[in-house]
Amino acid sequence: MFDPYFGGDARHIFAALAVSLSCLAYLPLLRDVLGGNSQPQRTSWLIWSVLSAISFASQVSEGATASLWFAGIQSGGTITIFMLSLSRGTGGWMNTRDALILAAACCGLGLWYATDNAVWALAISCGISLLGGTVTIAKAYADPSSETMVFWGLSLCAATFALGSVGAYDPVLLMYPAYLFVLNAGIVSAMLLGRRRDRIKTPAQHAPTGLTPA
Repeated sequence: MFDPYFGGDARHIFAALAVSLSCLAYLPLLRDVLGGNSQPQRTSWLIWSVLSAISFASQVSEGATASLWFAGIQSGGTITIFMLSLSRGTGGWMNTRDALILAAACCGLGLWYATDNAVWALAISCGISLLGGTVTIAKAYADPSSETMVFWGLSLCAATFALGSVGAYDPVLLMYPAYLFVLNAGIVSAMLLGRRRDRIKTPAQHAPTGLTPA
């Protein structure tokens, strides 16, 4: 058995906060996607959907309790956004890179089946999916207005609380919220940097040239 970081009550409080923030985060994202104000990147959301499903199955296999709700909400929400991205998103569909990423995830599942060790499936999927997430990070920097900042910010907070809800040093249970923390932090940082770039660029574009008409 692993020594818990926090008592049972604290873990359940963290789990409740993580689940509540996750549910709350998807509301503005759904509003923006349905309203055409946010265009989810199909490649990233496809990869995240596969990963979230693997993570949920891994945590069920590992006997997760308080932290299982967070994985379940993330899986359901991610798959929903991916389905909406098919008609309302941006980016290509199933190119060579996407196929390789999904093949790697399948290899992780195969190792899980062969070794009865869920760490293999989750570690491979998280590592590969971080690479897939760079597509959305680049998009968030290039066009911050195409993403919903409230969603990514609340998701970052939810991942932080989800780490606390695990309550034990278990790689399978910690890996998915840690991955989401890094991913969400990267996207939020990219959006902030993109907005800062746009603020600097806009005044420069309208600055007087010092020339007067003849």
